[in-house]
Amino acid sequence: MQKTQWLQIQHELSLRKLIEGSEYQEELKYDFNIKGELRHLDTNESFVFNYYKNAHEQNHKRYQVLGHLITQYVYELLERVCMLQKVYIPTDATEDEPRSFFFMSENALTSSSSLIVLLQDRGVFRAGQWGQRTIVSEGLEHGTQIPFIKMALRSHGGVIVLNPNDNFIDLKTEKARLNFSTREESPTSMQSVWWIPKRGSSSPEEHTMYVWDHFISKSAAKNVAFIAHGYGGLAFVDLLMQRKWEVMNKVYSVAFIDSMHNTQHQTRSDPQIQEWIQKYCHEWVSNSKPLDKAVSSLMKVNCPTVSAGTEKYGLAPSCCLHTIFKYLKSTLKGKTTTAFRHSPVATRSSTSKKRGNK
Repeated sequence: MQKTQWLQIQHELSLRKLIEGSEYQEELKYDFNIKGELRHLDTNESFVFNYYKNAHEQNHKRYQVLGHLITQYVYELLERVCMLQKVYIPTDATEDEPRSFFFMSENALTSSSSLIVLLQDRGVFRAGQWGQRTIVSEGLEHGTQIPFIKMALRSHGGVIVLNPNDNFIDLKTEKARLNFSTREESPTSMQSVWWIPKRGSSSPEEHTMYVWDHFISKSAAKNVAFIAHGYGGLAFVDLLMQRKWEVMNKVYSVAFIDSMHNTQHQTRSDPQIQEWIQKYCHEWVSNSKPLDKAVSSLMKVNCPTVSAGTEKYGLAPSCCLHTIFKYLKSTLKGKTTTAFRHSPVATRSSTSKKRGNK
């Protein structure tokens, strides 16, 4: 993303404003500069974790507050800079029921052009982020999904940004909590009574399936592509198993980035799904090899796997941004009109009948 674009963002929004509204104004004297990098307002240095001497818990709490404020800031960027709409789910939630949400572009469901769905890794971060640590250490360009969103809107028309880690609400703090916490943060039996799961989004898999069932599957887009990072890849393959024919007919391509999916284990030796993954999916992995160079996979059944051009897990998405969209463009161009059938073999006559019914 161009530096000027981050400059435009700075004029409209500021992380500093959010920090000033918290109790950590002095402890967190940071803001994003015109390059989208997090810097100290006085020293211009990058973020320092050890603010308090010999007080890990206090430093961790301070970092958590920063993470929460970055989450709010990215949400604002998605709505006010990327012009995405926040969609609350479940759609039939009662007034006092805990809700989750995701983001989508204005015409994502009504446009017949292709649709790109972003599915992040698991962690404390929320929609619009590839990784919180990466945002803190490397900046918005590398750690957020904004460059992907902008490119998707330019080249494909519609985009949906899933929010798979927004699984629970903590009644004590009324702040959303994540499903996959570190062991130290996991709720005890005493605490867990205060944690209420969000219906339809109590796990990344459930969230992905809910948005698929109620939005993506009903969209006018004939061609849907997924870009899935880390655990997001596992969540996608789970969706593929649960909604086999729907997904195989509507999704034309999947770009995995350091995916945690396991084709053999998850697909339960379903030959049709395994063949579909090999044909319509492509994976980029953190590796010392140059970008796009083939990388051997440990799994016997998998899709073509290439290097992301970096050994750093957190930088993998941003490093392969352009090559992923190049891949999606080429697969869309070469897409065949053959639809997947519930029968093992799609005959020529059945295909022509389908075309005739269009």
